[in-house]
Amino acid sequence: MKPSLKDQLKQLPAKPGVYFFRDATGKIIYIGKASLLKRRVTSYFQKNHRDSKTPILVSNIAVIDWIETGSEIEALFLEAEFIKRHKPLYNIELRDDKNFVYIKVALTEDYPYIMLVRRPSDDKSKYFGPFISGYQVRQALRYMRKIFPYYTRPKQTNSSKLEYQIGVAPAPEISREAYRQGIHKLMLIFEGKTATLVKELEKEMKRLAKSKDYEAAAAVRNQYLAIKALGSKIVFGKDETFDLTLDKALFELAELLGLKRTPRRIECYDISNFAGGDAVSSMIVFTDGVPDQKEYRHFKMRTKGPNDFAMMAETLQRRFAPRNSKWPKPDLIIVDGGKGQLGAARQQLAADGITIPVVGLAKRYETIVQHSDDSKGKRSALSREEGEFVLTNFESSSPLLHLLQRIRDEAHRFAVSYHTLVRKKRTNKSLLEDIPGVGQVTRKKLIRHFGSARGVMGASEKELAEVVGPSLAKKLSEQTKE
Repeated sequence: MKPSLKDQLKQLPAKPGVYFFRDATGKIIYIGKASLLKRRVTSYFQKNHRDSKTPILVSNIAVIDWIETGSEIEALFLEAEFIKRHKPLYNIELRDDKNFVYIKVALTEDYPYIMLVRRPSDDKSKYFGPFISGYQVRQALRYMRKIFPYYTRPKQTNSSKLEYQIGVAPAPEISREAYRQGIHKLMLIFEGKTATLVKELEKEMKRLAKSKDYEAAAAVRNQYLAIKALGSKIVFGKDETFDLTLDKALFELAELLGLKRTPRRIECYDISNFAGGDAVSSMIVFTDGVPDQKEYRHFKMRTKGPNDFAMMAETLQRRFAPRNSKWPKPDLIIVDGGKGQLGAARQQLAADGITIPVVGLAKRYETIVQHSDDSKGKRSALSREEGEFVLTNFESSSPLLHLLQRIRDEAHRFAVSYHTLVRKKRTNKSLLEDIPGVGQVTRKKLIRHFGSARGVMGASEKELAEVVGPSLAKKLSEQTKE
């Protein structure tokens, strides 16, 4: 296995999510989902494969990217969304096309029925998918049908009452309106809008309780509790918290910012420091809404003191320096922060003659910050002007908001991990650098053996002697025990 892949495997979290395999050119060649990303992705690099095609896939993997999700059902729908968009080569080659399934909602019927099909038709029905695992989709539907009973074929007046009696079909006397309300709620789950559904159910419960329709309120309460437990009942994890139709989010982003096309490459920058010390900045890249980790970069700041604005300017100056001219140019730049960070970024880009759109993302109220000179897109009802800036907030269920949050959070994670590494190296060095007789080579030798400077400080004279000899070990022991 390539050393770079070993490093990437170590970083994988033991959480649900979707993973992306890229070849040496950066092209996505396979997309999958996992209940535990670390375990699932690592399994590809075991030698005992049951089929002959998987080793061919593995031999072409150069980069591993991933997105964490709150639950495996969220990963199920997200995987389908990305496969539909990217059509990776090995998703087709490793599975016969007949294994893909779609959820069909026959909306043209008075009482829409839901079923799984192999291929969508041009019949004005709503289709969700494709899904690779028919078994997992059936498992999910089996549980959800108990929450929102539905028909699996056109409703007939003489239909059997058995399915109603076991709780998977609606009552025979249910009205068309009430039935379609249940289908609407179910479709919110298919669309990844569980958070929106939970809010709807909460409002409905309060309204029914206020009107003293306690029986109906209890039924809605049961639905509410079942949805809250959705992640752990079907698969495990938390409720979905974002809309998974990322194409929609990218389109809305282009519309809001007045971009001529949806941004393919988005770069996001974040600063991390502790009281101005060991300051670093990160550059992370999302391509077509997917993290592109091979394109990530970090910068150790030369700017002194706790000055995030100056550090943001330094970061962009170095990113667009002539020596980095071969790096692909982004369609959009996002800086983590508000007016100050955005102002510093715009000023630096202008000084360097860079005309790439740039916005800020302020943490406190999840606000997109634009300079009024750049605000040429479609403003929303939640946009407002503050001096020379335009600020836009979003509904909590907004797919655009959740895409931006994922980008910003990834930038923060990457910056903090590098900051921690830089700080640890400095701390290790400073603990030993003042001891006479311990030079750079000896320091590295000791830290490599004991794991850290603190490990060296805690070692006995006998343990130290095994590494540097008795004479220096005695001197070290005396110095470290003072």
